Amino acid sequence: MIVIMEKDYLKKDLNLVIDRIHREGLRAEPIIGVERTVVAVVGDITEIPEMKSNLEETPGVAEVQRISTPYKLSSRQVQKEDTIVDVSGVKFGAKNIVVIAGPCAVESEKQTVETAIAVKKSGAKVLRGGAFKPRASPYSFQGLEKEGLKILSKARKETGLPVATEVISPEDVELVSEYSDILQIGARNAQNFPLLKKCGKAKRPIILKRGLGETIEEWLLSAEYILEGGNKNVILCERGIRTFEVATRFTLDIDAIPLTKNLSHLPVIGDPSHGTGKRILVKPVAKACIAAGADGLIIEVHPNPEQAKSDSPQQLNFSEFEILMREVRKIARADGRKL
Repeated sequence: MIVIMEKDYLKKDLNLVIDRIHREGLRAEPIIGVERTVVAVVGDITEIPEMKSNLEETPGVAEVQRISTPYKLSSRQVQKEDTIVDVSGVKFGAKNIVVIAGPCAVESEKQTVETAIAVKKSGAKVLRGGAFKPRASPYSFQGLEKEGLKILSKARKETGLPVATEVISPEDVELVSEYSDILQIGARNAQNFPLLKKCGKAKRPIILKRGLGETIEEWLLSAEYILEGGNKNVILCERGIRTFEVATRFTLDIDAIPLTKNLSHLPVIGDPSHGTGKRILVKPVAKACIAAGADGLIIEVHPNPEQAKSDSPQQLNFSEFEILMREVRKIARADGRKL
């Protein structure tokens, strides 16, 4: 349920609405936009049939609407204006397109810093790199963990790029937050509800990747766990879902980008590296993501992709990344946007 305030409401009217919601044991989430102010009612209202009429009679209230979607705080029914997530001055959801780039896994200081310098030179605004690596096989490289986080921090100091890295367990949220500017929740953890709840209390923005088999509704419900916890800085990432097709690693769901942006006010970015798993497909699919309206991209880049300890087939070298950035700029300009 949402309470839409009149344009000329008084502050005391808004406080009265919030107080009435709290008295029923529910939570009020005021959303003050440019065009309208809305109060989202968070909680189970099924046992309070008079709630809607009581709120409608409150001074300053223009309308009370029931929300038809199971996800409330991420819905455009609640907030019509796009959410802008600001990470050290880098804005996701604004007119600019943000490219996040870096190695799949942090392997050494030299590899990471060298990559950070190269991707920044080509126009990337955020450095990515995995310190903790959840892998399908227990015998695969699992990451350098805390040492990897320290290396990412050194790369940030060297280049000034904000850092995005994955967190894989609730217990590591505080540690990763200490070294990273953005916490990433990977596809395998998209429905790890204890982790989602913990990230809802974190002070860092969150990149939430779509799960391997998640519907768009389930993806937005995962985001709801973070938003409900109080963290409003959520960036959705379409990274491909598992289908019957085996020619690519996953099937990157391009139409999910404009559809999700229509359903939700949260920024949506694309991950053509994981979505395809093939180096030759990363550039064309990256262009398709931007043409579909994505607010940004995550691209995996490595000094020597053939020697990478993880996901070698999908990582670009520095020259390939530079070419990709030139091509993506053309698509952005055609859409009235820029990198």
